[in-house]
Amino acid sequence: MIQRLTRRAFARLFGSAALLPAASRAYAQPAAGQGGPAHAPMSAQSFPRGFLWGSATAAYQVEGAVHEDGRGLSIWDVFSHTPGKTYHGATGDVADDHYHRYREDILLMKNLGLKTYRFSVAWPRVFPQGTGAPNPRGLDFYNRMLDALLQAGIEPFCTLYHWDLPQALEEKGGWQSRATAEAFANYAGYVAQHLSDRVRHFMTLNEMRSFVDIGYRDGVHAPGLRLPPAGVNQVRHHAVLAHGLGVQAIRAHARPGTKVGLAENVTSTVPIVETPEHIAAAAKAIREVNAGYITVILEGRYTEAYLARAGAAAPKFAAEDLKIISTPIDFLGVNIYTPAYVRADRGASGFALVPPPASYPHMKSPWLTVGPEAMYWLPRLVSQVWGVKEMYITENGASSADVLTPDGHVYDSDRIMYLRNYLTQLRRAVTEGVPVRGYFLWSLLDNYEWADGYSSRFGITYVDFATQKRTPKMSSAFYREVIARNGLA
Repeated sequence: MIQRLTRRAFARLFGSAALLPAASRAYAQPAAGQGGPAHAPMSAQSFPRGFLWGSATAAYQVEGAVHEDGRGLSIWDVFSHTPGKTYHGATGDVADDHYHRYREDILLMKNLGLKTYRFSVAWPRVFPQGTGAPNPRGLDFYNRMLDALLQAGIEPFCTLYHWDLPQALEEKGGWQSRATAEAFANYAGYVAQHLSDRVRHFMTLNEMRSFVDIGYRDGVHAPGLRLPPAGVNQVRHHAVLAHGLGVQAIRAHARPGTKVGLAENVTSTVPIVETPEHIAAAAKAIREVNAGYITVILEGRYTEAYLARAGAAAPKFAAEDLKIISTPIDFLGVNIYTPAYVRADRGASGFALVPPPASYPHMKSPWLTVGPEAMYWLPRLVSQVWGVKEMYITENGASSADVLTPDGHVYDSDRIMYLRNYLTQLRRAVTEGVPVRGYFLWSLLDNYEWADGYSSRFGITYVDFATQKRTPKMSSAFYREVIARNGLA
């Protein structure tokens, strides 16, 4: 068992940092001129010079302070307070209390050596009713946080929508209404106007597939609806329309040189065997299984097969919508967790998905099947199929059954295994010229994991939610070493 390994054995496995107590290990800094990517010697495991190593969080999952400084209600405030909707009734009312502890968390980032940090702005903090008069106190929080990040030498990446729709808009139809897409554009333009003096990269929406399908089709996430297929398809269309309108609004209001993209959990089609016929099938599959999201954004049309599958339930839209949706982006963020294995098939589509067997390995979250090849094949196919020139891995990480030991450590060897294997595949991609410029580990902190409440821990920092004490896990030491070397040990 891992607890029986000696401290010397840990040092051999994880480097000398493993010999430090948890607190010292987290805050130890490399000597001047050593340890950073610009000084790390090139090796077979190195990443390109200037590669951005970061971490990511989301507003509702970490901030807390849901009733402070004029913030309005979000759909997650209402959903999480509805009995039976979340694990043990957990809410994001406090979460990681990041709203008050952001300076402490930025110190964690600095001591990890992070080059960049992806955060999200809470829409109801800025526009408590979704539209109308903005709330200056809500934006003030992000101004303070951005100043602290830049002072620490950390570049911010901003996500404008990470699922916390203002409840006032939901009561007017939410994403079922085209007006919500228009309201999002107004909000996005306002935030970009005020933050683009310090933020150079904005992402419109995070994981449209998740908040549409899980929230409006399956009813498992906020707002907890189970719409018929036609309703779901229309919500999906309004989401991609909001993205396009948001891109245009950001470009109209942000400072020159601001880059705009999105963060989407594109289904990672992986050839079940790396032979020409299965690789070709995976390339065909990536367009079709993502037809309602990234395909229409990058191609400006819904595929014929997508519309045929939808039939009478296809979304209603005008030709002008497609032009807006496909407004060119500067970069693409992809959230990568699990593979979708594909094989060649003689049917009309040319491919078939291969569901994983029950014995397939997964992390603590049952949905999180372990498939490191996804980290190679998704960026490669996105670059190959759509010609994307700038990409970021905007989320990748793993849940674990983390246990704080009596001596104050978390030896999350499973998460380290997961990260090491996924990063190995990412390095394979960038070595072949796939244009991935940075990686954001999910997540900096254990946090509120939506309907799972606090039962799933994804952080590389352990959070005692009763005391808010932060304890860097062994995976934090691992990631710090990756950043310092700009590569794998």
